[in-house]
Amino acid sequence: MTTLADPHKESFRLSMLLNDTRYRSLTFQFIALVAIIATMAFIGGNLVRNLAEAGLNISYDFLGAQAGYDINQRPISYDSQDTHGRAAMVGLLNTLIVAFLGCITATIIGVIAGVLRLSPNWLVRKIMAFYVEIFRNVPVLIWILIIFSIMINAAPAPNAFRGDEPTASMWLFDSIAVTNRGVYLPKPIWGAGSLLVVGVFIASIIGIFLFRRYARKQLFDHGRLIPTFWPSLALFFIPVILAQLVLGTPVSLEYPALKGFNFRGGITILGSLIALWFALSIYTGAFIAENVRAGILAVSKGQTEAAGALGLRPGRIMNLVVLPQALRVIIPPLISQYLNITKNSSLAIAVGYMDLTGTLGGITLLQTGRAIESVLLLMLFYLIISLSISFIMNIYNNTMKLKER
Repeated sequence: MTTLADPHKESFRLSMLLNDTRYRSLTFQFIALVAIIATMAFIGGNLVRNLAEAGLNISYDFLGAQAGYDINQRPISYDSQDTHGRAAMVGLLNTLIVAFLGCITATIIGVIAGVLRLSPNWLVRKIMAFYVEIFRNVPVLIWILIIFSIMINAAPAPNAFRGDEPTASMWLFDSIAVTNRGVYLPKPIWGAGSLLVVGVFIASIIGIFLFRRYARKQLFDHGRLIPTFWPSLALFFIPVILAQLVLGTPVSLEYPALKGFNFRGGITILGSLIALWFALSIYTGAFIAENVRAGILAVSKGQTEAAGALGLRPGRIMNLVVLPQALRVIIPPLISQYLNITKNSSLAIAVGYMDLTGTLGGITLLQTGRAIESVLLLMLFYLIISLSISFIMNIYNNTMKLKER
């Protein structure tokens, strides 16, 4: 009678780390990890040893020292008597502002240009192709300098607004001034009860999203088309206006006014910020346009034909059928373009916009002589910003994936 027994288990030997396919990849990975750690330890030890021989040590005490320099664009309060740490924070906020504005504007420009590149109109299609080829094949620094030069030379000087017969005038009921030094906008003044108005505004935004989500669900589940534009517009304005009137206008506006040689009051957006913002948006928008075009072309033509056979208009075919499917192709390269905008914002110093590179990596580094500490902090800030953008966009990308059974 034959009996079956379990196969003999081979005892582990060191030679199996290289000869056995079950362990070989782990062995090579471990060797590579040890080599990387040893290399980094050697570089770090060599750095510390050289600094010690030169009588230097890595210290971040300089962040608490007085900065002694001004910053032209200040989203928070700052003067030359504040610390280098405060100056770095102002520069960080300036970087985040231009990166946020650039990402929003570049997305709008890129989507419009990408859709129009596939327009049946020959002239529109060629104009968009010309825009894409011109802007993406010229370095972004050149576009920054060109737009900055145009703004300086084309916009009127502040003294053009002075006199009984000024050669320039303010816009929108004398509330906005556009000059060669920048744009001056009304500034909100927060009074008692303003938090309630802000809360109502946030609730309105949430209500718009919920309403549009409900309308989309009704369309997909029951085929019922609910208008969304005018109700969304009403939700955006009416609750805030009513809250302002009921609470006695707790949020007022401070308008810019020409005093002396320049405008005072309100919010100042320097020409350097506008030039950097527009240049990054138009330049990156050309790349996004190609991503959008590729995403639309990736959708089967039969989808468009089927939607047209059901009687849908071209605009609704694009919004309801093509773009939702194209987003799965568009979003991954779009993340890279957002990262490029953030990193390209470091060119701001070319037009005098004091971002993180201009403050921490520029004047602070030169004044304190702490090059290693400043560069390490600079790398850390940009790394955190880039990883945060990637994390948020990857979450959105996961929500757009096909839901499989």
